[in-house]
Amino acid sequence: MQILKGLFQVGGDINGITFDQLGALWNDGNSYVLKTDQGLILFDCGCGDTLEQIFDNMRYWDLSPDDITHCILTHPHYDHAGAGHILSARGVKFISIGETADAVSSGDDRCCGYLYHKIFKPFRVDQLVTDGETLHLAGIDFQVMHLPGHSMGCTAYLFNWDGKRVVVSGDVIGTLLVGDFGWDGSIDFDKKIYTQSLLKFSKVDTDIMLPGHGLIYFHKPRFRVEEALNSALMQWR
Repeated sequence: MQILKGLFQVGGDINGITFDQLGALWNDGNSYVLKTDQGLILFDCGCGDTLEQIFDNMRYWDLSPDDITHCILTHPHYDHAGAGHILSARGVKFISIGETADAVSSGDDRCCGYLYHKIFKPFRVDQLVTDGETLHLAGIDFQVMHLPGHSMGCTAYLFNWDGKRVVVSGDVIGTLLVGDFGWDGSIDFDKKIYTQSLLKFSKVDTDIMLPGHGLIYFHKPRFRVEEALNSALMQWR
């Protein structure tokens, strides 16, 4: 699915873009591809069992999987990073914040394989980023925003594309009609820290928010973040 010129959603089972198992609607997080002059940048990579579907979706838009140079991770959960070991073996370079890198390199319970009844296969992150850093990649500047709580590795990435301010937000925000927050069963889930992350995120204006599951937000994403913050303040204090 093309979001903007050169920006695509290529994975995600809530939308029916990919499919893992009958009755499982959260097994495959949303994956996005940015087409640049220097190659393809992938944001999250799904659970692994749907990777060929992701590749097929890419080919429909004349995007070769062989042109993926980097994969940027929003957090280490199986549904977002499970394909990491496969892509890493193909030569794709991974980028993440330190907390996510540590989790995927060990493949421990922070990756939440238990939720999907699967075993997370560890892999190495090639480049670490930090909160507030500007990542320069393929001629684009990505602002790194660490937003822990759903997991301690949750990170959003903001960049300008086709005249729009875009944020890839992972599971910091829940899916419309389902809930305001990301799943709260993570080993390292923390309500207090999550609330502070929502407060931080609520001060950021963007034009398009690309979430970890479900629907893309094309109209005033900040409103949606403020709604989630309001829910957190009411429910968690």
